[in-house]
Amino acid sequence: MITKWQLVELYKYDEWANLKLLEAMIHLDNGEFTRDLSSSFNSIRDTMVHILGAEELWLSRWMGEQDRTLLNSKDFADHDSLVNRWSDFRKQLNNFLELVPEDDLVKEISYKNLKGIPYSLELWKQMLHVINHSTYHRGQAVTMLRQLKKQPPALDLITYYLDHK
Repeated sequence: MITKWQLVELYKYDEWANLKLLEAMIHLDNGEFTRDLSSSFNSIRDTMVHILGAEELWLSRWMGEQDRTLLNSKDFADHDSLVNRWSDFRKQLNNFLELVPEDDLVKEISYKNLKGIPYSLELWKQMLHVINHSTYHRGQAVTMLRQLKKQPPALDLITYYLDHK
């Protein structure tokens, strides 16, 4: 079992890493941002929209919403539109993190995956999954930046801890 404090700390890291990566992308032109680089998701934009969409999807499940789908990357014409949506989402997520009682972390939350298959798992495990999922795809975006001959930021958890010491 993980404590609420530990989860909040990991979500602070997640926010920091997402923002660092978005900042590194500010200098990409729109062609670079949307270029097909043949990864799990075609482009840096598509990868970042997937991260945001998945985080939004999971939060909606924890808040009792059903039938939510992932975001469509074509709805984000440029970097700024993605940053603005991310900013709005972080406010919602931070509010949830502030208000969720620690006792709720051990409660099972039922949800259906995108194929409609029902599952149930403790909230804290779902929350850890989201952090892990985002980290995985940020690694892909870092590789894509390198493919474009751009310098990606260091996003390791230890870097976050050292920066916030």
